[in-house]
Amino acid sequence: MDAIFLQILNGLDKGGAYALIALGLTLVFGTLGVVNFAHGALFMLGAFCSVTFQKLLTMSKQVKDESITFFDAFKEQPYLEIWFGDFGTTIIDYSVPLSILFAIPVMLLIGLIMERGLIRHFYKRTHAEQILVTFGLAIVIQEIVKSIYGANPIPTPAPEIVSGTAPIGVLIGLGESVVYPWWRLIYLAFSGMIITGVFAFLNYTTYGMVVRAGMMDRETVGMLGIDVERRFTVVFGLAAVVTGLAGVMYSPILPPDYHMGMDFLVLSFVVVVVGGMGSLGGAVAAGFLLGMLQSFASMNEIKSIIPGIDQIIIYLVAVVVLLVRPRGLLGREGVMED
Repeated sequence: MDAIFLQILNGLDKGGAYALIALGLTLVFGTLGVVNFAHGALFMLGAFCSVTFQKLLTMSKQVKDESITFFDAFKEQPYLEIWFGDFGTTIIDYSVPLSILFAIPVMLLIGLIMERGLIRHFYKRTHAEQILVTFGLAIVIQEIVKSIYGANPIPTPAPEIVSGTAPIGVLIGLGESVVYPWWRLIYLAFSGMIITGVFAFLNYTTYGMVVRAGMMDRETVGMLGIDVERRFTVVFGLAAVVTGLAGVMYSPILPPDYHMGMDFLVLSFVVVVVGGMGSLGGAVAAGFLLGMLQSFASMNEIKSIIPGIDQIIIYLVAVVVLLVRPRGLLGREGVMED
């Protein structure tokens, strides 16, 4: 039971990341009809927003080291610690959650520039052309990040207070041996909050309702005098923010590097296809479902029976789903069935 419970948590944790990225992808495809292969790069850029913000907070200068009295020695001390003392140290410690405030405007701006500068010119092109141009854009972004930050992963620690493990076994009666990293639990809760916020925006605000109507019938909404294109541009920016925030909060779990966007891109597209192209609910459901399956497939007991199953389980499920139901689990009729 202990092992099963931990695998469920692992599955929900992975599923949260998959669902957030797939949700952004589905927003773009559902509103604009664009297959955006640069979406994984937005996840990477979100993670590097966290790295950049931490670097800004830890900018330092040399000060005299008072602990050495026999000769003058100097050490690097962040400006925040010089100016604010212990409070400055606390700010640096909480750099990851605070970087959300930095990432939101940055990712929104990147999304708007991407949509206005490139994506809008490919609305009426074929999906093959969209894939080629956005994949090329992803490679360009990846190489720019590599040239600025280098090729090696950059550790981005979580706040010290949540750097350990939570005794969840004691809370649910499974014993003291069942523990789970605090930050992964926080990431799961954060994923749920973002997903709930996006669905609330689309279902309970006038702006979101118009967007959903435009997803169903863009021409009719446009005939009502509503500037659908402008609203879709904002949705593209929203998708970039959602994916970027997923990257920000994932940076303590997986140290950011320049190719992490490509690593998550393929998985997120599989999630979108399994859930159903254009289906927001399907993207979220498939994200958690595939995260759960991948988690259980990684158990030693399963891998001893079918070696390597954890690496291919997602793709096997995708093949089965598409053979049985080409539109995906919750996809709209006619989408991706040609």
